[in-house]
Amino acid sequence: MSDQRQHGFRVIFAFALVYVFWGSTYLGIAIGVEHIPPLLMTGTRFFVAGLLMLAWCGMTGRKVRVSFMEGVRLGIIGALLLTFANPILAHAEEVVPTGLAALIVSMTPLWFLLIDTWIFRGDRISRRGVGGLLLGIAGIVVLLWPKLREMSSNPLDRRVLLYALTLPAASFTWALGSALSKRWQEGIDAFSATGWQMSIAGALNLTLAYALKEPAHAQWTARGIGAIAYLVVFGSWVGYSAYIWLLQHVPMPKVATYAYVNPVVAVLLGWLVLHETVDVYILLGSAIIVGAVALVTSAKIKSKGPELQMAPVEGTGD
Repeated sequence: MSDQRQHGFRVIFAFALVYVFWGSTYLGIAIGVEHIPPLLMTGTRFFVAGLLMLAWCGMTGRKVRVSFMEGVRLGIIGALLLTFANPILAHAEEVVPTGLAALIVSMTPLWFLLIDTWIFRGDRISRRGVGGLLLGIAGIVVLLWPKLREMSSNPLDRRVLLYALTLPAASFTWALGSALSKRWQEGIDAFSATGWQMSIAGALNLTLAYALKEPAHAQWTARGIGAIAYLVVFGSWVGYSAYIWLLQHVPMPKVATYAYVNPVVAVLLGWLVLHETVDVYILLGSAIIVGAVALVTSAKIKSKGPELQMAPVEGTGD
């Protein structure tokens, strides 16, 4: 297998991991915060996952040691992604329905474009790609239209509304941390960087959790511990590691398509596992989102150098 084809396979595989496993984390987070407060839950999850990731990197011969400035930068990235963005989502999911949370977080790709194109003057996606991003948002709206229609007849109470309004800030923080990750991690092993980010963020989250006396309100049930274990393995080790790797090898607007696919995966899992109803809105919304992802992943990326096109990814549009 040529190097180009091998790289293309790795990109496709990493996208599949992020699409599938992160789609299930909304449910895992919602279950986890039923009995374990958000900062304590996320702190335990990331601290355990990070330390074990670093131990694995050391045992497999990967470079674990980083310089002081590299450590500071990895800590900032970890804080933005896992001390701000993820706990805000977890806190919101205590009262905000997971479907609504997914809808609001789906604006992340637009933050990616704004930050990467206008703030950092990085890659630019073509009009075709922008059209795909907007089509993806339309697909999310169609997917969740029944829930939105129900909300119009039964207005959200003030608490749910206030919690929901924190989610755009979470998605912006996530996009900013991702943009910095793409720029600050060059030359650092992706898995070691992931381990450091999770360890540092986990320690920060646990410190804040104890400062806010969250452990006094925690109930360590088997259901909650099981949710954390699932999030450690599939959300952090598998999904987050694949995400960090993709940021180093694929333009940000393409990586951002996960925000559209994850809600579709969540709906499918609900149908398979919980026997939830799949209606025409779900089918139509899913079809629109698949089309949007095909547009974005096949779009040309304009950079300071020659135009780039992800040919290996184009072959996945089936």
